[in-house]
Amino acid sequence: MTRRDADVTSLIKGDEHVVTPLASEGDRSADVTLRPTSLQEFVGQRELVGHLEIVLGSARARGQSSDHLLFAGPPGLGKTSLASIVAHEMGSGLRITSGPVLARPGDLVALLTDLHDGEVLFIDEIHRLPRLVEEILYPAMEDRRLDVMIGRGPSARSIRLDLPSFTLVGATTRTGLVAAPLRDRFGFVGQLDLYQRDELRQIVARSAGLLEVSLLDDAAGVIAQRSRGTPRIANRLLRRVRDVASVQGHASVDDQLAAYALDLFGVDEYGLDKIDRRILGLLCGQFAHLPVGLTTLAHACGEEPTTIEEAYEPYLLREGFLIRTPRGRVATEKAFLHLHLTRPGGGLV
Repeated sequence: MTRRDADVTSLIKGDEHVVTPLASEGDRSADVTLRPTSLQEFVGQRELVGHLEIVLGSARARGQSSDHLLFAGPPGLGKTSLASIVAHEMGSGLRITSGPVLARPGDLVALLTDLHDGEVLFIDEIHRLPRLVEEILYPAMEDRRLDVMIGRGPSARSIRLDLPSFTLVGATTRTGLVAAPLRDRFGFVGQLDLYQRDELRQIVARSAGLLEVSLLDDAAGVIAQRSRGTPRIANRLLRRVRDVASVQGHASVDDQLAAYALDLFGVDEYGLDKIDRRILGLLCGQFAHLPVGLTTLAHACGEEPTTIEEAYEPYLLREGFLIRTPRGRVATEKAFLHLHLTRPGGGLV
C-alpha cells in the first residue's frame, strides 16, 4: 500500500485527527525538506526564538514536558514549523491536527488518550475548536486528566482518565477569537511578525540550496522583495522561478531571470498578484471618485467579501495602497502611481 492509499484508508476509517490534507508526493517532500528542523536553523523572529530557547531549555534541564505553547500570527510565518521544532528540541513525537477536524468531543478524547508520555500535540487553527471540544481541553491542559461521562440518564456516571504528560502547541491566525479561558492556560504565547527582506533573503538562499537551485547576483533579494514578508510565499515563488529556469534551460538564476519569471507569473515588485491589482484597478478606476463599501467592491471584483477582507486587504492596507474611511475603501496616491494612473481632479488622499 502506498502512502497516499494509507492516507485515504485512514480517512475512510474515520481517523481524521491524525491525517493532514492530501497532497502530491512532490509537493509534500518539498514542503518537508524546506522546513527548518531546529531553532538554530530557524531564520527570523529573534525575540520569539530566544524565548523558546529558554522555555524549552529549562524543561529539558528538569526532565519534564514544556509548558503549553500558543503561536499567533498571519498564515505562512512558521507556526507549524515551530511546532515540529518544539518536538525535535524536546526529543519527542509530534501529533498534528486542526480545530475544524475535531468536530466532536469524542474526537479529542480519542486523540488525547492515545498520546505517549512527553509527546507534542499540535492543533492548528485552534480558535476554530467547537466550544464543547474546547472545554475538554481545560482539565487536560491543567491537570493532565479527562472527566468522561459514561451512559445516559440515571445510570450515567463520571470516570476520570489520567493522561500522560504532554505539550499542547496551538496555532492561530485570529488571536482575538481564542477564548480567554483557553488562552490563559497556555504557559507561553508567541506572536509571529512579518519578516524583513534580509531575513527572507536568507530563507530563500537556504531553500535554494535544498532544492539545488543556483542563485546568482541578487536573485534571492528579488524573490524576497516580492514575498510579502512571508516565508511560505518566498518558497513558493522560488519554486516557480526554478520551474521557469528549468523549462528555459538555465543552469543558474540571476536577478534578471528571477524578475522575469515572477513577472511571468503576475507577481510585481511589491508582491501584488492579479487579484491585488484588480482591487486597486477598481478603486483607481471605476470607484476613483468616491469611497466604496466592501460588499460592492467584492461583487465588482468577483470575490467573496471575506476573501477580500482577510486575504487581500490587510497587505494592501499595510503597504499603503488603500485606506479605510467611515464611508468605505479609498485608493491612495501610491496605488495610482503604481498603476501609472492619475487621480481624477488631482490631490492626495
